[in-house]
Amino acid sequence: MLLEMKSVVSARDLLLAWTGRNVRARYQQSALGWLWALIQPVASVLMFTLIFTRFVPVDTGGIPYIVFSYVAMVPWTFLAASLSDMSNSLVYNMGLVAKIYFPREILPIAAMLARLLDFFVASLVLIVLMVIYRVPLVWEALIWLPVILAVQIALILGLGIALASMNVFYRDVQPMLTLGIQLWFYASPIIYPVDLVPESMRTFYYLNPMAGILESYRAVLIHGSMPGSYLATSAFGSVLILVIGYWLFKRVEFLFADLV
Repeated sequence: MLLEMKSVVSARDLLLAWTGRNVRARYQQSALGWLWALIQPVASVLMFTLIFTRFVPVDTGGIPYIVFSYVAMVPWTFLAASLSDMSNSLVYNMGLVAKIYFPREILPIAAMLARLLDFFVASLVLIVLMVIYRVPLVWEALIWLPVILAVQIALILGLGIALASMNVFYRDVQPMLTLGIQLWFYASPIIYPVDLVPESMRTFYYLNPMAGILESYRAVLIHGSMPGSYLATSAFGSVLILVIGYWLFKRVEFLFADLV
């Protein structure tokens, strides 16, 4: 596995070039361009803020609901958009896969990196919201942000490369992913706090890696505290998924060209 990862590092110029191509392809003929990176999370949060402050009030512990939900919506959008793009990355480029040798995992990884740029752009709105609502930042806690992001990237990479490889063989992957993302959304603490989950069920609830990841973002950015043990659970699960997903990808990679 380490040898395969070294081949990706050695092809980093191709990885960066393909990432740039993905970004340009998505926005070059778009009138709104990079604003689309903001529209989806902002529109969703505005709708949820209206519902859960006016019609079905949710106790967020004194944190403005728009800030509470946006902190989780940005990383969730990163996950959902990345998995969708990664799952199609090989299928949409099978001609290239069949004709030229290069580390095939570059295609799904580049798709994820392109969405990572959207993640950073959407995060700018969070900074504005925190200033408007006077949510203080605790700089000592912010050192955990790279760790949390690394755990999330491991999760996305593991799932994404596995989905990309399976989508080559089974076209059921994309509709199943769409359904899975919808169900996973409500099984994660995005629009509601973890406090609403019965305490007796929280151990099982945190088996969902995104639960610990999203709570860690909230702990660091909103509460100014260190993440709890749930981050370690999410990290273990994410690394395990990455190892299994990468193993699966490399096991079936030699069959890709035969399916063109």
